[in-house]
Parts: sequence; structure tokens; C-alpha cells
Amino acid sequence: MPKVSNIIPVSDFRQDAAGILDRVMRDKEPVVITRRGRAAAILISVDEHERSEHERQLLYILARGEAEIRAGKGHELDDVLAKADKLLAGG
Repeated sequence: MPKVSNIIPVSDFRQDAAGILDRVMRDKEPVVITRRGRAAAILISVDEHERSEHERQLLYILARGEAEIRAGKGHELDDVLAKADKLLAGG
């Protein structure tokens, strides 16, 4: 995980919320907001959140697939490809 260098106290965030939001959206880098010297929240852009959520879902699907294969619940590749071809053909 990359090190986060954008750390600001909540008081600074209150004073310049619009500027900090602009920076997060422009730089695509998260900002850690602290309260009393401790991390309280992380601010990220919507685009970065959606990208991260998409990656998390893909990893979950892959992990679930691996677990199904280990449990003998997998499907034959030829069957999957045939079904995909049928779906893509509109049938």
C-alpha cells in the first residue's frame, strides 16, 4: 500500500474544504483527515472510490471462484464458453 503524504487536521479541512476537495479530485490522491493528532477519516474522489470498489469486487469474485474450484463446484471451460457464445448471440 502506498504511503499517504496528504495529512491534514480537521481544522484545516474546515477552513478550506473546497480547495482540499479540488486537490483530491485533481491529484487522485487520498487525504487523511486527523482529529487530535490521530487519523479520523480518509477523503478520496468518487472516481477513485468506484475504481477501488470495482477492484475489490473482482478480487472477491476470483476468491470465490477459487474456493468453488477447490470444493469441486467448478464448471468445464467448454461449457462456460458455449454458454457465453449463446448469450452473445442473443439466444
